[in-house]
Amino acid sequence: EVQLVESGGGVVQAGESLRLSCATAELDFAVNAIAWFRQAPGKEREGLSSISPSNNSTVYVDSVKGRFTTSSDNAKKTVYLQMNHLKPEDTAVYYCAAVTDWARDTIHPDYEYEYWGRGTQVTVSS
Repeated sequence: EVQLVESGGGVVQAGESLRLSCATAELDFAVNAIAWFRQAPGKEREGLSSISPSNNSTVYVDSVKGRFTTSSDNAKKTVYLQMNHLKPEDTAVYYCAAVTDWARDTIHPDYEYEYWGRGTQVTVSS
């Protein structure tokens, strides 16, 4: 059974950093792309980044480009999201998700992702 488990969330002040982890089980890194999404209260879920661990190709949404970096440790079957210069508007529940039928340099709509974690809360105070 494929499982994704996020960790690393917490409460930080504006300007600080956090690193989220997405530990996976039974997920084939050779054929899947893994994305990070977030959802703030009252807002739609937003795709932030995607990585294809098979070739380390990454893509980011404009709102986090230059501040967030996604990476993968294929030996540990874990994907990371390094978040720097955090802002109060980054406050949300962060999710990782995996998709098998992926396109290069694309963050797919959330409904196309087959596997999801339960999320981890990130709160940024001003």
